[in-house]
Amino acid sequence: MRAWPILVAALLTPRGAAAEEMSIPSPYPVLLDRALTVAELEGGILVLPNAPISPANRGGATPIGAVGNGDATVQTGIHVLYRPTRWWAIGASALFAPNPTSDPNYSGGASKLQRTHSRSYLFLGGEARFYPLRLGSFAGWLGVTAGGLIIADRFGTNSGPAVPSLLGTKIVNVSTEGAAVGLQLGADYLITDRVVVGLALRADRWFLPAQKPFSQESSCDALGDCPTLTGSVDAFEIGLKVGYQVPL
Repeated sequence: MRAWPILVAALLTPRGAAAEEMSIPSPYPVLLDRALTVAELEGGILVLPNAPISPANRGGATPIGAVGNGDATVQTGIHVLYRPTRWWAIGASALFAPNPTSDPNYSGGASKLQRTHSRSYLFLGGEARFYPLRLGSFAGWLGVTAGGLIIADRFGTNSGPAVPSLLGTKIVNVSTEGAAVGLQLGADYLITDRVVVGLALRADRWFLPAQKPFSQESSCDALGDCPTLTGSVDAFEIGLKVGYQVPL
């Protein structure tokens, strides 16, 4: 009879040890299982399918060549997010096109001068993400974005004598300020407990005024070159991200 307690203990001990071993946390915890902050750097491509730099310059300039019939350019950005639960996150983002498409044969505007035209983009705003899909170190998310937008049209006159910079330059900037809202989706993969990589896709709608905000003045320059983007503009983005997260 005394052997039964020993036998029962022998049978239960391995199972208890196995259960305890299975409960040991992984060295790379499952993504989104705890509150954290994360900073992400992003690089990708911005495409405006219906907004070329000029009728003669369509498709833009990207590392993979021309994209579509509008403008396309490299875009970089940073995202700073706070995720209080495993389901959602909120934060701010800044996106910028560092190397805008340039057309050296632009002849628009009232002056009809031979000019070089380029157009850069800056977005500053907020975003929210919802994480409905989680599988190990993978996570899929949906989100929304909203914020302010600054479009800078840069015109440089190709002809004319060179003058000292004290007397001015042959380059004129015409800016347009507006708003942007959009939808986004993406996927993240945790490669360590701090480093995450991912992919993001966005579809945005830009709203740009035809004149200066809160004014009846035109945004055109003295030579008659005006902002080349006004009204409602569609924009699409694809980006690769790398982030560093800090558990709270």
